[in-house]
Formats: sequence, C-alpha cells, structure tokens
Amino acid sequence: MAEAKTTPTDASVADFIAAVEPESKREDAKALDALFRKVTGEEPKMWGPSIIGYGDYHTTYASGRDVHWMRTGFSPRKAKHSLYLMGGYCDEIAAKEREEALSRLGKYKTGKSCLYINKLADVDMDVLKELLEKDWATMQRVYPPE
Repeated sequence: MAEAKTTPTDASVADFIAAVEPESKREDAKALDALFRKVTGEEPKMWGPSIIGYGDYHTTYASGRDVHWMRTGFSPRKAKHSLYLMGGYCDEIAAKEREEALSRLGKYKTGKSCLYINKLADVDMDVLKELLEKDWATMQRVYPPE
C-alpha cells in the first residue's frame, strides 16, 4: 500500500506564515492561525510543505488503508485559502449543520472536505468560527483523541 504523501513535518509554522505572499494572504494566514489555535487549543504543525494542521487522528478506510491525518487545518494558497474541515464530510448530522452555516458565510466554494475562501474579507468571521467549532466538535466525537 502506498505511503501518504502529506505527513507532519518539523518545519516551522511561524516561518512558513512569515513567507506567505502577498502580504494580504500573509495577514489572512495569521488571522486563520489565531482562529484555529483558539478553537482547537492545539499547537499547529506543518503537514507537507504548505498545510498547517491542528491535531491529528488515525482511521482505517473500508479498503483497509490506514490513514494518519490532521483533524483540521488550512493552507494559504496563492489563489484561495484552503480550509480542511473534515467533520462535515465524516458525519451526516454535521454535514446538514454545515450547509446551514455556509448559507450565512459569504463568498466561498467547497470541495469534498475543503472550504475555499479568496480572502477573509469575503466572509463573516463569526460564521467561520462557528463552522470551525462545529467541525472540531464532530471530529472529537467521531474520532476521539487517543
């Protein structure tokens, strides 16, 4: 079975954020880091070269593949910020709650377990915090900390 390509590293989160360009993305990244730290209570780790993750969990897919992944996180990409919110993906009730909150968020796009935001000014930060809190609670319930 193939090894995961994205794994935790010892790279500095602070150094990574300090190097984000342009400055507006860097400021957004600082604000996202503060929000994720506040909601999760976790110290972030770099996952691969460009994802900042908070907490982790292990699971085994139906295929038998073992997975070690972050509970939540984000990546300040050049085009859009990618927020990794797995709780709405792994739990039907959380998915419904997420849809309601997304209707109040502002300008965004979604992928399977990602929320894409161009810039934080496009969204309601209170709703984003609510989404993150619900997602974190779901991950804690579905995948209790070891």
